[in-house]
Amino acid sequence: MNAAERTAETTAAAAEATVEPGFALFETAIGTCALAWGPRGLVGVQLPEENGGAATRARMQRRFANLNEAEPPESAQRAIAAIQGLLNGASDDLGGIVLDMSHVSEFHQRIYAIARRIPPGHTRTYGEIAAELGDKGLSRAVGQAMGHNPFAPVVPCHRVLAAGNKPGGFSAGGGALTKLRMLDIEGARPNGMASLF
Repeated sequence: MNAAERTAETTAAAAEATVEPGFALFETAIGTCALAWGPRGLVGVQLPEENGGAATRARMQRRFANLNEAEPPESAQRAIAAIQGLLNGASDDLGGIVLDMSHVSEFHQRIYAIARRIPPGHTRTYGEIAAELGDKGLSRAVGQAMGHNPFAPVVPCHRVLAAGNKPGGFSAGGGALTKLRMLDIEGARPNGMASLF
């Protein structure tokens, strides 16, 4: 990185550090999503609620009672565009989106780091992630971490399946059907199944 690039990066980081935390809703191919941000990155992402945008907004207001709905800063706008692209079929792993995991346990951070390495169109199982953590017996804990994922789809819990490549649970609105729809958009075919959509 040359001096001009370092200066630009430092200036951008300083501008983001002065950004007022907030949240915003945005439209995607699967419905109204939302994200919340702070000076160190995104603090939460919300997939659509079944009852539409008003329900998604209400969920964000409960999750982030101390934040106001606001115009997203540039970094959040880039995240919105990337998420919209992914949910519209772009092959973006969203790896460039900065997440503030200061309120996430170290164990869940390790699980989320592994999940973030799963590319669009691919899947892994709870057991495979548990084995990568060093203990196949942690499969249930991996599933629980996915169920409490505050950053879906940036942390792509929809790409993590139960044993036998079965969908397993999904805490977003629409449950497992939403999970399967997201996998279908990415072209993933667990067990070679045909598209349901």
